[in-house]
Amino acid sequence: MLLAIDVGNTNTVFGVWDGGAWRAVWRRGTNSSATEDQLAVWLQGAFQLSGIEFKVAGVVCASVVPPANDALERLSRRWFGIEPFFIHGGADLGLEVRYSPPTAVGADRLANALAALAQSPPPIIVVDFGTATTFDAISADGAYVGGAIMPGVTVSTEALVRRTAQLPQIEFVAPPDALGRTTVDSLRSGVMYGYAGAIDYLARAISSELGGDVKVIATGGLGRLFVDLCATIESYAPNLTLDGLRIAYERLSAPRDRNESLQA
Repeated sequence: MLLAIDVGNTNTVFGVWDGGAWRAVWRRGTNSSATEDQLAVWLQGAFQLSGIEFKVAGVVCASVVPPANDALERLSRRWFGIEPFFIHGGADLGLEVRYSPPTAVGADRLANALAALAQSPPPIIVVDFGTATTFDAISADGAYVGGAIMPGVTVSTEALVRRTAQLPQIEFVAPPDALGRTTVDSLRSGVMYGYAGAIDYLARAISSELGGDVKVIATGGLGRLFVDLCATIESYAPNLTLDGLRIAYERLSAPRDRNESLQA
């Protein structure tokens, strides 16, 4: 089995792939000071609760939090006896990167592009709703060509509430009408409908520059909240980044090891 780890600024997602499907996917808050032993205790409990033996034959990581990487390396080596693969810009993943410089592309964005290309013919835009909301653009000839980065909905809302005296925290639920008649509904309208409008504007603008029939895919923890609000988003793939990590691992690992290990 393969353990895929996607380290984001807010959350870290762990997924166990058995060679045909994701057996389990878990999410925990990212803590760059956690030791390999603390991670192992938590992870072993997650394996046990899911009825999975605490044993894998491969580990692949995408991380945008460099201080967390050492503990993940030690986790893989000490508890699984495996040298982990870390995806990074410049890695030979079979994906042409037209970005300046190519090494500046986040590992999660490369993984998203790999998974999107495995699902749909290009051109494609991936909208990843995380701490930041990122747009990853894949050209008609299958190259990663760039995108856009905007503050995530949680970050934006928390900053607004923190810097105002009388605005409350809100649940991310779209109100029945854009015209808010209470403070809570006014906030929800501005956050949910305003954010959806920004997503649609950027998706349409990038699509016009890519040309062709562009497919827009959403992923990330909050992506499911905006699928029905955004006219441009065609589908939601919650495990898209993990799927990209799986594909990257298959391309980076030796064929002999890959065929034998993922069935172990």
